[in-house]
Amino acid sequence: MKISNEWVNNRENREGIKGWLNPSRYGWERISYWFQRLTGVFLLVYFIGHVYETSSLLRGENAWNAMLEITQTPGGHIFLILVIGTSTFHSTNGIRLIFTHGGKGLGNPGRPDYPYDAISLNYRQRSGIWVALILAAIAMLYGSAVLFSGK
Repeated sequence: MKISNEWVNNRENREGIKGWLNPSRYGWERISYWFQRLTGVFLLVYFIGHVYETSSLLRGENAWNAMLEITQTPGGHIFLILVIGTSTFHSTNGIRLIFTHGGKGLGNPGRPDYPYDAISLNYRQRSGIWVALILAAIAMLYGSAVLFSGK
């Protein structure tokens, strides 16, 4: 079996994880895709930890209070702010994706002429990604104001 030199010398598809995370190569749709996956994994880890924390109540009041002391530190507050931001982004971007997969907000399909710009990522889709990011930032600011207010 003969392999062409063009295929062997082509390094474009061999970038590994660096290539996946390259925003100039794939654009906002790929960044949104990775944020959706990363926030999903983060929220899964948080959910497992939250179940463990809540189950400490079964071991008595002292165990419950010891677990709460961990969350009532500046590091615990920062972690909760990250939970607020990731859950806001994940849910807002998920709603955008539900509409996208349902064909809403995509516009009319176009002929695939060179330079093959993705019609699926029109201004409505970009706006949805920015709305998700902005809402996550606002939620994180509000969460930090509540958690660090000292009340």
